[in-house]
Amino acid sequence: MVPTLFRFGGWSVPTHEFFIGLGLVAALIVFYIRARARNQLDDRVRWVAVGALIGGGVFARAAAIWQFTLTGSSFVDVWLYGGRSVLGGLAGAYAGAVVTKRIVGYRHSTGELFAPAVALGMAIGRIGCFLTEQIGTTTRMPWGITLSPELAATVPNCPQCMVGAPLHPSFLYEILFHAAAFGLLWATRDRLPDGQSFKLYLLGYGIFRLLVEFVRGNPELAFGLSGSQVFLVVTLPLLAWAVARGARRPRLEEVTA
Repeated sequence: MVPTLFRFGGWSVPTHEFFIGLGLVAALIVFYIRARARNQLDDRVRWVAVGALIGGGVFARAAAIWQFTLTGSSFVDVWLYGGRSVLGGLAGAYAGAVVTKRIVGYRHSTGELFAPAVALGMAIGRIGCFLTEQIGTTTRMPWGITLSPELAATVPNCPQCMVGAPLHPSFLYEILFHAAAFGLLWATRDRLPDGQSFKLYLLGYGIFRLLVEFVRGNPELAFGLSGSQVFLVVTLPLLAWAVARGARRPRLEEVTA
């Protein structure tokens, strides 16, 4: 049963999708504000945003291929009804933006537009995950969350939820990370070398996600690591190299449309 946040007339509004949509709207608003402030608001940038959205959506769903491979479930069922990967979505959004910029011939950096927008959107969207998905592994920390039997019964793939044990609120950790990242990115806007903001955000989130996966309770894929951790072990060194390489470039003081 899909958790419902509220009903509007005869329509049930799913909790997860509501916060994902709310986060997307917030991200688009921040993107617009930053593009206008940097004098980058033109049709080419709008197409870059569309390319990022399409790439993010496709790659987030494509991550369900792991589920198809590991479980032997129907590929069609997994594609249509399987989970979506945040890491896959971020990678797809980045790739979609890069490809679209080349197609439309846009040469200026757009990372400064995407970084605070994505951070805020993630902070809001993860609220839906916290309210509907597996909470985390068991913990003795005083901030552990204990679910009622009724609520535990609604959380899929979470046997530890049913025994009344305190659990790590792993999605709350993520919400706090993204909210703090948004505040930092907003406070330091236009102070970093062009192209660095989004890469630094992705690198910071990648390191954080690598660690928080240990208390998420996701299934192991290889070497005691989850699928997300295996992906990060491979990609984080490449991202760190890209950040180090970009740090040597001078900051673009002004961008014309």
